[in-house]
Amino acid sequence: MYSQTRGCLLITCSNISQLLNKTAEFEKAVRRVVTDVRLDNDIVVSVFETNIRVLGGLLGGHSMAVMLKESGRMLWYQDELLHMAKDLGLRLLPAFNTSSGLPYPRVNLRFGVRGPETRTGTETDTCTACAGTIILEFAALSRFTGDPTFEAHARRALDFLWEKRQRHSNLVGTTINIHSGEWVRRDSGVGAGIDSYYEYLLKAYILLGDDQFLQRFNTHYASIMKYISQPPLLLDVHIHKPLLPARTWMDSLLAFFPGLQVLKGDIRPAIETHEMLYQVTKKHNFLPEAFTTDFRVHWAQHPLRPEFAESTYFLYKATRDPYYLEVGRTILENLNRFARVPCGFAAMKDVRTGSHEDRMDSFFLAEMFKYLFLLFAEEEDLPFNVEDYIFTTEAHLLPLSLSTASNSQAPTLVNNMAGEELDDSNFEWTCPNTRLLFPDPAFPRNLREPIRSAVDKSCPHPTTHRDPGMGRPPLRAQDFMANNPEHLELLRRMGVSLIHLKDGRVQLVQHATQAVSAVAAEDGMRFMQEMMELSSQQQKEQLPPRAVQIISPPFFGRVVLTAGPAQFGMDLSKSSSGVRGFVTIAEPYNGCSVLSNGEIVAGRIALLQRGQCMFAEKARHIQKAGAIGGIVIDDNEGSSSDTAPLFQMAGDGRNTDDVTLPLLFLFHKEGNILLEALKEYREVEVLLSDKARDRGTDGAEEEDCSTEEKDHTSPASSEPVHQSQVTIQEQTTDDSGVGQESVQPAEGLGSYVPVAVGEEPAVDGDHSSQSVDSLMADWEEDLEAFKQMEKDEL
Repeated sequence: MYSQTRGCLLITCSNISQLLNKTAEFEKAVRRVVTDVRLDNDIVVSVFETNIRVLGGLLGGHSMAVMLKESGRMLWYQDELLHMAKDLGLRLLPAFNTSSGLPYPRVNLRFGVRGPETRTGTETDTCTACAGTIILEFAALSRFTGDPTFEAHARRALDFLWEKRQRHSNLVGTTINIHSGEWVRRDSGVGAGIDSYYEYLLKAYILLGDDQFLQRFNTHYASIMKYISQPPLLLDVHIHKPLLPARTWMDSLLAFFPGLQVLKGDIRPAIETHEMLYQVTKKHNFLPEAFTTDFRVHWAQHPLRPEFAESTYFLYKATRDPYYLEVGRTILENLNRFARVPCGFAAMKDVRTGSHEDRMDSFFLAEMFKYLFLLFAEEEDLPFNVEDYIFTTEAHLLPLSLSTASNSQAPTLVNNMAGEELDDSNFEWTCPNTRLLFPDPAFPRNLREPIRSAVDKSCPHPTTHRDPGMGRPPLRAQDFMANNPEHLELLRRMGVSLIHLKDGRVQLVQHATQAVSAVAAEDGMRFMQEMMELSSQQQKEQLPPRAVQIISPPFFGRVVLTAGPAQFGMDLSKSSSGVRGFVTIAEPYNGCSVLSNGEIVAGRIALLQRGQCMFAEKARHIQKAGAIGGIVIDDNEGSSSDTAPLFQMAGDGRNTDDVTLPLLFLFHKEGNILLEALKEYREVEVLLSDKARDRGTDGAEEEDCSTEEKDHTSPASSEPVHQSQVTIQEQTTDDSGVGQESVQPAEGLGSYVPVAVGEEPAVDGDHSSQSVDSLMADWEEDLEAFKQMEKDEL
């Protein structure tokens, strides 16, 4: 895997070098790719990722090399990158050996997909984007080599996806069975799992000149704007019931869509959605991996995704509005302030605390740097005319001249629209002249202003309630009160009953067939989904992350460790400056008795080991010694905030008002980083705070409006279940005084989700209705499927 990753980075760097007019560096990188990269490896790779990153990179590099050779440079080049591209294309082809033509999601580069040695070929599902983001690279490979096989396979996959679209809504689902063509997940949007399918339909028309790609794109686009677009939001819906929202949050991958709208020529909604994304970025420094419709953090990671920078570039190209240069500067400054580390740029583990992940994906180099450079570059800075090329989804450049290359050898699209009456009004063949579209320079600003105000006020998400057949709006989860007779009556009409369990918990059970109408049953389903999300949010709000930031040399604030808070002591969320001091190890290390090195601990932040006594007792001992703060390090070797949920350290059952210093908890992996730093540098200074501070200053950051923590709940089973439950129990304290959530699934249930302490009801469901059962299945699979798509797609 190291060899493939290294090769991917070499290919990426070679393409960037040529764009930056660094011909010598480009030539050197090409030579290294040719000599060092080998494709005959016994490894299982993602077909989608290998296509867009490696194959696309080889083809883009070949395009640049041919251009240089024609100008009298790199005369030694004999299509070596193209030969490697064809070799790789042939190694990917076995994945397309399915009855549908949709590729397996993974393939073994040496053994294909058949046989036990492949360690793959048993998958049944793939995401729509994974199967529909092949055509640019495979068509380019066919036209460069004259072999129509690759383009034919890519077209067949697109034909099948088009055939399987929902004919009423003209939308596609997120995940599809590669053998039967059945939609596994029927939610539809423009983000994760679907995004680049739409992108490649439009770009395939631009690159290949085939009108039917544009017809298909326009058909989909009309439905997107009708059902998914709620300016400035883009919210997933169900393909069979497109008026029914599928979720109340958006993922960051949809940030590419304003750029695609620019290519389409639909500038106004592009400006509106882009402005919403920009305001969210300004609130959190980066786009969170997912954020709610009131612009709070849903998933806190940010793997340095380039989609927002991509849309910023395209909007600037279309409007020449200098506002977008300011947006680009914000992106660049935030990267340097919060993501830059000694060896490059690190993905953000949590945008609220500023903690990092040890990763920098190749798309950061291939796309982020490229789009930012192009955004600020003058025309004379570029060694060639970028308008002669199309950007792939990984920002590799393919020449538009391919539209006339070997076109006769490639089979034409199967006309799956035959027999259907096409609405010609949907098919726009030219883009508007933006100078005529915006005769008033203030027009774009007038579009942006109300969106900026809405995000600043954290406006609530829009509601699309329908009358549930009872003459009043449906009941919302956040408004529900278990002792309100009117609310209980509303639940009854929706087929939802309330059960008081013996242990004091409250459970909700829905039977769709007992609702007064089908509409009321759907409202009940929506209420149950809201209750699940609300319960999960309440738990996460009780577990706010804290940050331990190493600010002494040579770290200078670039190392941020995610920490758990205590239920007692100083509340760092109410401190604008946090607590700053040098760390020292308490003696005894467990902190369970009076410290023997109190004179050393005084005025410092004490490091303690978890176990043998209550957390509050540890805090009292170090406070008595004069410590200004404490960090408890987990004694469970291998534990990490990457894999374990954060928790709040509980008190000892007594009044803890006497504890006034801050106490934070680090898992073993993060704690070991701090201990190793102390071992090597002896004097290590840290900042304890609610979030990481600017690397360049000690000033307080803007208040973070996010209240949600990364979802650490177990993903629901993807198998069909008849019931699912959210249970609620009081906190317990282990022998170390750790407050934990105790969550137990009811007997015979297929899945459960832990929620916070409180009076919110548990949620259960029993659905005989096909449509309602589908909604619950979609919701339960949401987290697991998204995480899987992130691995497969990005």
